[in-house]
Amino acid sequence: MQQHWVHSWAAMQQPAKATNLPSESFTLRQTARLSLGTSSHIRLRLSNAFGDRPLTIAKATIARSADNASGTNAVQPDTLHPLTFSGDPEACIPAGALVVSDPINIGGLPPATAVSISLFLPDGQLPGGIVTLHPGSRTTSWYYISGIEILVPRESSAFVLIGDSITDGRGSKTNGDTRWPDLLFSRLQTQPHEETSNSAPSISLINQSAGGNCVLEDSSGGPSVLARLDRDVLSLSGVRFAMIFEGVNDIGIAPPDPKIQAIIEKRLIAGYVQIATRLKAAGIFVAFATLTPFGAPREEDEGSNRDTTPYSHPVRELTRQRVNNWIRGHSPAVFDAVVDFDAVLRDPEDSSVLAREYDSGDHLHPNQAAFQALANHFPIDVFCL
Repeated sequence: MQQHWVHSWAAMQQPAKATNLPSESFTLRQTARLSLGTSSHIRLRLSNAFGDRPLTIAKATIARSADNASGTNAVQPDTLHPLTFSGDPEACIPAGALVVSDPINIGGLPPATAVSISLFLPDGQLPGGIVTLHPGSRTTSWYYISGIEILVPRESSAFVLIGDSITDGRGSKTNGDTRWPDLLFSRLQTQPHEETSNSAPSISLINQSAGGNCVLEDSSGGPSVLARLDRDVLSLSGVRFAMIFEGVNDIGIAPPDPKIQAIIEKRLIAGYVQIATRLKAAGIFVAFATLTPFGAPREEDEGSNRDTTPYSHPVRELTRQRVNNWIRGHSPAVFDAVVDFDAVLRDPEDSSVLAREYDSGDHLHPNQAAFQALANHFPIDVFCL
């Protein structure tokens, strides 16, 4: 049987702020939940992408998390495996680089397995050094771990989601793995697939999203989509599908001035075209999702606050509507599919706001019920290629 490497988990890399440095300087134990499993081999990617000096890893191990739980320090001891890097237990990662571990036969892992990764840093966190991590995903933050690859049959592939806080997990349960991509993966594992003899499609879901992220400019949410596309999609193993669900922050942080918003709209659409062009050139199926509402309710309901979303403004809403109309009207000329998340979550009486049952309370971020609605709405027939 022919096999190849496919990413089963990844996290968008960002430079750490002083407020999200690890509490333990020398030993880091972190969990990550795979999507697809493997019957044999696995390997780990560690990143020093934003480091300003070399990072030494004295030793690294991987094991199955106790009780298959996320965010715990407990492991299943009999599953512990040491990792090596070109045969050496120690790895020195230059500033701006990453390292891939040697493959290990882990004995098989089922889908949705939580693994625990321990990193031992002999020098600790050097004062003033820049730490590479992924914060804010409603899982204990991931330091230096950028990806986990599995060896699987050739028909297996990866689906990468590029997004902001809505996809990264704001509003989900901490360490509960209830982001909408997690729920979509669960659906893929349980719902019969039209063209695969009623078996689940062999597709991993890779969440490359970050709160506050923008398409056009670097921000508090890390590098822009245009800047991170190569690292977060094109460099990953086995990617066959990708979806872009971003643009709300580009519109929301720009002043509500009609002239400025017109510029943002033009640049955002141009950015979408660039993203689609680059991904399709790599043979990747490209979907775009419409932008969900961020307006405040027009009438005060008990407990509501019109000031909870700073993005709410009629001028910004016009930009969102025009961008969504462009997305709906430019498939397949520019990309391969449109996923109309706006239609799923908007209030049927007022398209500028989230439906009450899907509003987390800040009128910008969807709640857990909304995440399930997004997962249920996603057209899994796009994977029948």
